[in-house]
Amino acid sequence: MEYRIHPKTGDRIGIVGIGTSAICDTPEKEAVAALVYAHEQGVNYMDLATAGAKTFRYAARAFSAVRGEVFYQVHFGANYETGAYGWTLDLDTVKRQVDWQLKELKTDYIDYGFIHCLDEEKDWRRYQDNGVLDWLLKLKKSGAVRHIGLSTHTPQVAETILDTGLVEQLMFSINPGYDYHEGDYAIGGARERMDLYRRCAAEGVGIAVMKPYSAGQLLDEKTSPFGKALTPVQCIQYALDKPGVLTVLPGVRDTADVRAALAYFDAPEEARDYSLLGACAPRDAAGVCVYCKHCHPCPAGLDIGLINKYYDLARAGDAMAAELIPTKPLRDVKRLSGLFQDLLEQGKAQPLQDYVELHLEDQEPVLLAAERLRPYYPQLLLVSSQWACAAATGERATRLQGQDKAAVFSAFFKEVLGEEPQPEDVALFSQIAKEVSP
Repeated sequence: MEYRIHPKTGDRIGIVGIGTSAICDTPEKEAVAALVYAHEQGVNYMDLATAGAKTFRYAARAFSAVRGEVFYQVHFGANYETGAYGWTLDLDTVKRQVDWQLKELKTDYIDYGFIHCLDEEKDWRRYQDNGVLDWLLKLKKSGAVRHIGLSTHTPQVAETILDTGLVEQLMFSINPGYDYHEGDYAIGGARERMDLYRRCAAEGVGIAVMKPYSAGQLLDEKTSPFGKALTPVQCIQYALDKPGVLTVLPGVRDTADVRAALAYFDAPEEARDYSLLGACAPRDAAGVCVYCKHCHPCPAGLDIGLINKYYDLARAGDAMAAELIPTKPLRDVKRLSGLFQDLLEQGKAQPLQDYVELHLEDQEPVLLAAERLRPYYPQLLLVSSQWACAAATGERATRLQGQDKAAVFSAFFKEVLGEEPQPEDVALFSQIAKEVSP
């Protein structure tokens, strides 16, 4: 398992977690075994917007002994009074359901309490007017809820609720189908969706990804909008590449599904590649890189997808970028010292491709040293000079202190060229000095 640190909460969250939409239909023994196996493999994040009430009992059996090692997302608006999932904005129903879920889970706190599944602005208004939001905030103040989350499929609603500053975690559906306008929840344009991801990254709001397989449609060539089946590994990589994403929550039914998701960690780079999507980008995605690398190979050998990902993270001010992206110089940095002529001949004999800093040990000035050395040291970073260092300190520096600019110029001219400046040289210097002086 690999982990990402939540920039707001500090929680260490596994990049692959558990979605529970369908596990309620699995026999209890098999379902619990799958959850236990997931925890043994390092999975520590679980969403509980499930299709059936039995899932809560399964989770309690699997995790109650290790409750402090697993983060629960519990949804304030999910209703299981009938045994199957329902949606409600009624405050009394929400209260009864959250109390019931806590009892079923055998826990007395919620890691992430979610404003649940608001896809229209009017739903957000009712959520506030009915008192559900106030009750959620009251539980957070008491410590029964540790952090506030939001689940939605609609970028504009997400933006509106993010404006309140309350949300620390967003659950949003991210997959290539939805980003490319394919599927029931493909709400918002490609650019609008990417702007939301970037905003979350900039503001330190973590994203937990739901529906990474588009309810399984992307895994079957018959239902995939791209005419080809993607693998779980490709779908997970696609989601993890988006700014702000902390964890991907594929729905699991059994241990086989858990293994299919965790195969991501052993997959080689070519198995994670989803460049086939590049040929399917919608028109409004022009200028929005999804890091698919369909444009590869670059004639200059650049990793264009990765460079654009770095750019998006940097532009968003992503606090997680330093941890998400391992950075190292492309070449070593070498520091070489010697006489100018010796270093020049050494470079001619064997040009050096490493980054290099050169220190000249000559006791006299060397004109245009960097320009003359760079053809043989193409990654030249710095040229320093023993003569220049000495000139800045010691007897010569003391001698020049207190003199006017023209005198300093004349001394420098003689030091470098070995002769006194001509009157026209001094006149030109004085004119330039006058023009640039404040």
